[in-house]
Amino acid sequence: MSVRIVFDNHRPLYTNLDIIKGRAILSITKNETISEINVKLEGVCKTRLTNELDPPSTFGGMGRRSGGGPDVIDETEVHKILYKAIKVFPTQAISQASTTSIYTLPPGLHEFPFEFKIPFNNACADARFTYVTVAGLQVKSAGNTDRHVKKTLPPSLAVFNGQALIRYFVKATVQRPAFYKENFRTEATFQFFPIEPPWPPTGARSEVYSRVQHAFAPTTSTASARTAKSPGLFRKPVPSKVDDSITLPSPPQICIDCRLPNPAIIRCNLPLPLRVFVTKLNESPATLFLQILQIELVAKTNVRAHHLIRDNLTTTIIVSKSNMRARLTEVDRCLHIDSGFWKDIPLPNSVAPSFDTCNISRAYELHIKVGLSYGAGDQILPELSIKTLIMPVQVYSGIAPPEALVQAMASQVPPRQPPRPHTFPTASGLPAQSPTSASPTAFQQPGRQPHQTGQTDPVDPFPDDIPPSYEDAIADGIGPVDGPRGVYQQQQDDVGAWGGAQGAAGGKT
Repeated sequence: MSVRIVFDNHRPLYTNLDIIKGRAILSITKNETISEINVKLEGVCKTRLTNELDPPSTFGGMGRRSGGGPDVIDETEVHKILYKAIKVFPTQAISQASTTSIYTLPPGLHEFPFEFKIPFNNACADARFTYVTVAGLQVKSAGNTDRHVKKTLPPSLAVFNGQALIRYFVKATVQRPAFYKENFRTEATFQFFPIEPPWPPTGARSEVYSRVQHAFAPTTSTASARTAKSPGLFRKPVPSKVDDSITLPSPPQICIDCRLPNPAIIRCNLPLPLRVFVTKLNESPATLFLQILQIELVAKTNVRAHHLIRDNLTTTIIVSKSNMRARLTEVDRCLHIDSGFWKDIPLPNSVAPSFDTCNISRAYELHIKVGLSYGAGDQILPELSIKTLIMPVQVYSGIAPPEALVQAMASQVPPRQPPRPHTFPTASGLPAQSPTSASPTAFQQPGRQPHQTGQTDPVDPFPDDIPPSYEDAIADGIGPVDGPRGVYQQQQDDVGAWGGAQGAAGGKT
């Protein structure tokens, strides 16, 4: 017996509100007895960090090397950010007509259709412990973290040699009643890219900027300016390329500005809405030349695994030019750098949008490096000034939400719901109630959720019926996104980190 998953109208990229349809296909060569078939839509956010401590740590010698070496602390933290489950067999009609919970299927191919709608927000189960089912018994495997956030689902991600992994998949499980027979499972992964949130209101011609000033060094003498290298014992004087007939101008004082529309948002698969210009702060008649232009997008990924935290920096080069010798034209002391150097270059399709989850978050900065020289006419003096301007930015996915959803959210006010009590066992055996506050939504600025003390009921750590968020509730009757989605391609070295099924495959575990 084998089982596999086939998607209907498979997309290279899925997003919020998309409907995933498919079939779980069961291939049987002889009569098989099963109890039920479940199909689940899951998203997992997993981190794994290792820290070497020297001298011996205070963690009770956990992971201590033999031979007296430093302690090795290895932590893994897993959050289930998406969880939906349906039972595809037996159907409700079969269950009502049957008097038993065990069913025998004849040889052949059996197809069981399923359908899921991808929600907006993550649904991290705030369970006190993580449970693993082994032969029908639930075993507590590890303590859970106290940080849970509820925001928009993050994009698929697999980076830093297995330190951080976000994956989405559909899993089918064929349960067999005999305790000595293993259940059959299969997974089919898919790429996910979230819808960008509604843009905040922008002011008329409002911009954010990064600015730096610079004063070129004054020329000490005509002879030193016109000689690139002075003579030495074994070296002859090398004349510079500056024409002796040209009078050297006084050095300029400048201010370099980089500007983006306010708020500072850039979008995946689209060019930068960037302006760069130079302003003269004195009356120098010198001519300015652009020699170097480099634009980088620096991603800071914060990875957390319980008490271990690590920040990883990655750089994506958008524009890199040198030896340009581009003369800047001055208009009222303002010299604009031609946007043609970057306006037709979209962000690489390997850039993921900014996001924040329980144990992984990513933020971006735009680094603009500008190298300038000055001279007289077409003659360029040897002095080169290189300045780097840094602008924190948000990266949006470039997938706009449906207009019907934006209007529905703008016209309605989220209802205020009273806190729901949670029951925890106490030392006396009597239940105790601990209220928790309502979780923030994806399009607000949520704070940290309070830590829930006690222990949750291990019978169902991941309930099948998770209450929908406000955005999911009002988007229930809105169809999928009908617009451009761009392309998202993870680097080949990162895809498949930590193993796991990357396509439709079958087998038993």
